[in-house]
Amino acid sequence: MGLRRSGKSSIQKVVFHKMSPNETLFLESTNKICREDVSNSSFVNFQIWDFPGQIDFFDPTFDYEMIFRGTGALIFVIDSQDDYMEALARLHLTVTRAYKVNTDINFEVFIHKVDGLSDDHKIETQRDIHQRANDDLADAGLEKIHLSFYLTSIYDHSIFEAFSKVVQKLIPQLPTLENLLNIFISNSGIEKAFLFDVVSKIYIATDSTPVDMQTYELCCDMIDVVIDISCIYGLKEDGAGTPYDKESTAIIKLNNTTVLYLKEVTKFLALVCFVREESFERKGLIDYNFHCFRKAIHEVFEVRMKMVKSRKVQNRMQKKKGATPNGTPNVLL
Repeated sequence: MGLRRSGKSSIQKVVFHKMSPNETLFLESTNKICREDVSNSSFVNFQIWDFPGQIDFFDPTFDYEMIFRGTGALIFVIDSQDDYMEALARLHLTVTRAYKVNTDINFEVFIHKVDGLSDDHKIETQRDIHQRANDDLADAGLEKIHLSFYLTSIYDHSIFEAFSKVVQKLIPQLPTLENLLNIFISNSGIEKAFLFDVVSKIYIATDSTPVDMQTYELCCDMIDVVIDISCIYGLKEDGAGTPYDKESTAIIKLNNTTVLYLKEVTKFLALVCFVREESFERKGLIDYNFHCFRKAIHEVFEVRMKMVKSRKVQNRMQKKKGATPNGTPNVLL
């Protein structure tokens, strides 16, 4: 959600449709609610609802209770290069309405289009928006509502990292995945590891060491290289097969004695690791540990698939009874 021309549709196109940021300049303004299911081509299993900026909460035909009831995360996009007072007022109205319906929603604020701001201006803008938004909630007696703020731009990897943080909050298995990654890197001599959703380049989990933006960008670039080369050389002569499969693996040696190592985990997920050259000499140990890690990941998601199937059965039964389903989480943009 957000005001008109704040960049909502551009974010969706760049993250989930691999659209070039420059092409988004030609997108028309959204004039109706657009729903998209991103669970078919990606591990990330949810619907995204893209709302027009001029939506009126007080319109009797707008059933905001139905929309917010099944929502996992509400992303409010603020144009940092514009006067954001009106956006803050709309943010407050949106958050208070949503919280009354569903107290479990994660509220995420994207301070967007920061590519046109200096570093000092970015920090000052984030501080000002953070202060004003939380003051408005405190004045309304809603201090318990937590807002998360991110500086984003479609012209760098900040939008992918912000979406990664949003999605991670919607994954109930996140602590298990982080624990598995911690065990894997500590026993393999690996510096850093990410579990990536290949289609969207969102990382759904990483180990407990801090995330460096440059490291994340290198991982994203590696996935692009692997997929692009696989599309050229990885298909059969008749064009059959998929460019990314269980045989997919890649090694890139950087000029700072670091090795980037990519391995397929599932048809949607890839593990990307940073390894020192001297540690990579024990590649056999790393591959054995990866085999154990991959097996554990599959077991985690087998449990997840059983839960999803049972939830679908429950939803069908609820629909027959006339109740409201509460299955796949929605992300409101």
